[in-house]
Amino acid sequence: MNRIGFIGGSDMRRIMNGDWISLWKEKTKRKEPDDLSDVLPVQLGIYTEQFNIDWFAKDLQISIPKENLQCEFTLNWEGVPLKGTVDAKLRDYEILECKHTYDANTMENCIKMYMPQIQFYLWVSNAKGCYLSVLFGNRKWDCVFIQRDFDYIEKMKVYVKEFWQLVRDDEIPFGDDEVSPVSIDKIKVNGMVRRDASSDNEFISRCHDYIEKQESAASFESAKSDLKAMVGDNEREVYCDLLTIKRDKRGALRITIKEEGATV
Repeated sequence: MNRIGFIGGSDMRRIMNGDWISLWKEKTKRKEPDDLSDVLPVQLGIYTEQFNIDWFAKDLQISIPKENLQCEFTLNWEGVPLKGTVDAKLRDYEILECKHTYDANTMENCIKMYMPQIQFYLWVSNAKGCYLSVLFGNRKWDCVFIQRDFDYIEKMKVYVKEFWQLVRDDEIPFGDDEVSPVSIDKIKVNGMVRRDASSDNEFISRCHDYIEKQESAASFESAKSDLKAMVGDNEREVYCDLLTIKRDKRGALRITIKEEGATV
């Protein structure tokens, strides 16, 4: 596929991850894009894409017309040509993106990895949200709904404009560290956000109590109760360096100590 002359969704992911020099060489025809025809995970994802779409539609009990598959959106934003092809266009101004990953991967990792691509598609399509449908190996499927986030898109715009200016000026980027990390914690996934509680002294104190006093049932249960009470109704995850508290699809909160990997 010829990807010269525009910025696409996978390009946006590389821009936000700081892979500027290699991408710049491709856009200025100094380097051929990597040949992915023999890369098994990539080809497997392509091969299982239609199955993924069908499984998604079956789970949500919806019908996706053939004309709504592989929809291309284009946008010329301030002289920057943008193009995105989404796996499916859905009702209510929503889109679908399908991925196939290894069985031990997590949805949270997939959300982090593909967020720039997803927000890019939401930008160029003007959709309000994107379903991320993921096959994990051959034993698990999961799906989340990611809302369009205007703050994140505004930050993407700064970098995409800067990168494209370098392409137009034929000026090589200074290095591969052009992008400061952009937090995705406030982007709503299934209507909820994440929170880094590393600077919350009360939370950290109760974390230590929780970890250190597991042998003392009363103190342990008190710390567990306090920690769960500190998770907001709109938060799907609260985390720090010691542990993470995640809300499952039934709404129950689960605490995992990071060092030990134990869940309570």
